[in-house]
Amino acid sequence: MSQDYTVPGRLNDPAVRAAAKAPAEAPRGRTSQDDVAEPGAVTIVVPTFNESANVRQLLRQITESVPSRLPCEVVFVDDSTDDTPEVIREAAKDCPFPVTVLHRDEPVGGLGGAVVEGMKAATSDWIVVMDGDCQHPPSLVPELVATGERANAGLVVASRYIKGGSRAGLAGSYRVAVSRGATWLTKSLFPRKLHGISDPMSGFFAIRRSAVTADVLRPLGYKILLELAVRSRPREVAEVPFVFQDRFAGESKSSAQEGFRFLRHLVGLRTASPVARMVGFGLIGLTGFVPNLLGLWALTALGMHYVPAEILANQLGVAWNFVLIEHLLFRDRREHRRWWDRVGRFALLANADLVLRIPLIALFVHRLGMGALSATALALVTTFVLRFVGTEALVYLPRRGVRRAAR
Repeated sequence: MSQDYTVPGRLNDPAVRAAAKAPAEAPRGRTSQDDVAEPGAVTIVVPTFNESANVRQLLRQITESVPSRLPCEVVFVDDSTDDTPEVIREAAKDCPFPVTVLHRDEPVGGLGGAVVEGMKAATSDWIVVMDGDCQHPPSLVPELVATGERANAGLVVASRYIKGGSRAGLAGSYRVAVSRGATWLTKSLFPRKLHGISDPMSGFFAIRRSAVTADVLRPLGYKILLELAVRSRPREVAEVPFVFQDRFAGESKSSAQEGFRFLRHLVGLRTASPVARMVGFGLIGLTGFVPNLLGLWALTALGMHYVPAEILANQLGVAWNFVLIEHLLFRDRREHRRWWDRVGRFALLANADLVLRIPLIALFVHRLGMGALSATALALVTTFVLRFVGTEALVYLPRRGVRRAAR
């Protein structure tokens, strides 16, 4: 549920419209306006969470550097628990462009989800995404759009890691190390999708509205550029260097929790294909041996017979696997069934695996003449594939009624 409030600005003022069309002096070191294709209008999308101390300064910077070079509108998508929406609406009264505030009561997807909502609300040819803490210089917005027009690109990334860029605004060696590590990890996991993008962790970029389908995006946390590049990457990508500024006010929203969400998001993106999901399913299944063996050791140490002990210990492995699969592989599909329904179906499939394996081994040995070792290996592979297919089809695929309703 979101609340929409728009401040029209002063675009209808003839003097303001004339000023907006007048050529501006190109910033020092930048390409002059005469040398680039005429940029289209731009919607600046700003996701905010408790940034009331920054939004006045941000709107002031946008007013000083953007409308004199190209028409613009600003869409704030706000998840704040403070007075940020009210501060935006008050500050917007002095802006020569429309300012919209979309306040979300339920911040689904975090800041990345907020960006997707802003993209859906955008009306311009270009969308520029930037943070609300003034670490992304609005003066670069016209150049991002102009570069996209000149290069016929669908995505233009403001990068800290090409010549002329800098991560100077990152506070402390810890945040620098985390940023560098996250960049290396994502580029290692998605070498093809991120080819030509030196800074996939950047939160400052421009994208053509026609180049992205917002409905295919499934953001989790604040790294929306990574989501865009992997799920909906335009064919042509360009980069512009930028210097990451110091925060104007307040503190960074980065936290250990956001770090874990980022890692979950990476796993979800990497396992989006069926083959990758199957590999992830198998790796998670292997980790399930740890709680299984620990439970077996503890129960037999207490004097329980090994047969019932193994049955009970197996349930520990099943529970472990279920939790990891729920949060890492099928996070986007959990809404199709209630949690107790998913638990019951998953446990039934996991335990059926044990029951089915022994008859399969006997079949392979006596009917196909296989040795016991090779028969066991083939039975393990067969039951694993059946268990994976069964988990997808019986636990996480939408029910027929749900599927029809979605259509």
